Amino acid sequence: MNDLRADTATSESPAPSGHTSPCDQAPNARPILSARHISKSFGDIQVLFGIDFDVHPGEVHALIGENGAGKSTLMKILSGYHQPTSGKLLLDAKEITLPPDGLAEALGVVLIHQEFNLAEQLSVEENIFLGRELRKGWFIDHAAMRRETENYLRQLKVDLAPDAIVADLSVSQKQFVEIARALSRQARVLIMDEPTAVLTPDETTAFFEQIHLMRERGVGIVLISHKLDEVKELANRVTVLRDGHPIISTAADELSEDDMARHMVGRDLSDMFPPKHEPDVDTPNVLSVKNLSVGATLQNVSFDLKKGEILGFAGLIGSGRSALFETIIGLRQRTAGSTRLSGDLIELTALEQARDHGIAYLTKDRKGQGLLLSDGLKINLTLFALSQFSKKGLIDDKLEEEALDRAIRRFDIRVRDRSVPVGALSGGNQQKLLLGKVLEIDPDILIVDEPTRGIDVGTKQQIYNFIAALAAEGKSIVLISSEMPEIIGMSHRVAVMRSGHLTGILSGDEIEEHEIMRYATGLKGEGAKAAHGEIDIHAENAS
Repeated sequence: MNDLRADTATSESPAPSGHTSPCDQAPNARPILSARHISKSFGDIQVLFGIDFDVHPGEVHALIGENGAGKSTLMKILSGYHQPTSGKLLLDAKEITLPPDGLAEALGVVLIHQEFNLAEQLSVEENIFLGRELRKGWFIDHAAMRRETENYLRQLKVDLAPDAIVADLSVSQKQFVEIARALSRQARVLIMDEPTAVLTPDETTAFFEQIHLMRERGVGIVLISHKLDEVKELANRVTVLRDGHPIISTAADELSEDDMARHMVGRDLSDMFPPKHEPDVDTPNVLSVKNLSVGATLQNVSFDLKKGEILGFAGLIGSGRSALFETIIGLRQRTAGSTRLSGDLIELTALEQARDHGIAYLTKDRKGQGLLLSDGLKINLTLFALSQFSKKGLIDDKLEEEALDRAIRRFDIRVRDRSVPVGALSGGNQQKLLLGKVLEIDPDILIVDEPTRGIDVGTKQQIYNFIAALAAEGKSIVLISSEMPEIIGMSHRVAVMRSGHLTGILSGDEIEEHEIMRYATGLKGEGAKAAHGEIDIHAENAS
């Protein structure tokens, strides 16, 4: 890996005065919050090395880097959740020790975690005002809190009732409750970790509008994101970390997206996707689905998957892609239709049955459904294939250790201490461990749902290479993704879904963004008929 640290321009330097990115700031404005020579160690392990970082009023300062680069640790130091081992923080140019556990919000420093920090059983308005309820005399003024909540939600252009229970909300709705909560705290510094990871395009547009409004009010914003196009669109300045070291801090308009990626990983990422090796025309089908339905959720879905093929599934959020494959592997109950595995009729009713038939499923929710965050790497890796590590009813610890050794080498899982709980790993290393876990059964068919959500560009490239190598070995891959470049760059064919219907299967030159979106929005591919449940498109006829 080439070392780019010699290129470093530390954030102690004032922001370039000629910068005219989306969020202009006064070039000589005093920072609201500053970090000076911040280092952090956990025990004997040092994770940050002499970081300088400024947040000016009315600017968006993007903090980017690979998973494990130290972004989350610095973010938690800037908001008081961690204390630095050395170095200092300045608030309004005065040295300060930020109070822990979110109490820095009283000073105007608000952190929106990537994992939601909401009381699930309370309402939206109760969450927004939790701990600082509005009162009328001795009593809580629910009417005032409801009015204020409606105002914040109106600003965000979110159609959400203040009395809705948070546990009943979608993931994207919960994200907007977090943002509304931050707005209600009159934040001076707002730190956001992957804020658009779970938002639809329309919700992302509304969120961007709020960024611009907060910037105009003089709020300093720290944006942590793996979406470099968003960084380019929103940020005034960009600071890149690698392995806990500052690599560069400069005006965003001085960096292209390729520049950012190169600084993050220390190498050129121009060939993000590996070459496609198309299966032969006469390659046999390993999976055939015919007229599969699940009540009103899925209607008459039919497709084939070939040996050694990467079949992408595209569509807007809510189109039914995940529900389709949860049904195929037995996590949902079908109401009609059939599934054949290499020509044999099967009906799976449990994930274990899918495993025993050589089908593995990589969930899109690695923290909620894929991994045991409080347990170590070894137990997580071997759990799905535990029978392979058992002798006479006892777990063979040596076999498990050998499997972990192989997985760490094969998937480049970067961990300093193998005994740490999986929840302490970066998102990219968690995802690589999850991939290792499902591949321990050596499946013939691998279904990967949003395999690169919330991970950096370097790790994305590694996962793309893993998937392509599996296909080259003759494994069959289903790739479910909301990232259009990923679908286009990896898939041999692309199946497009809309409102629980399969509207078309594209191949060759048809696999391009505008054509996929026409099918996803119903402009092409029997979209009008699909709305009335009249479609039945089979892969061998539509490809």
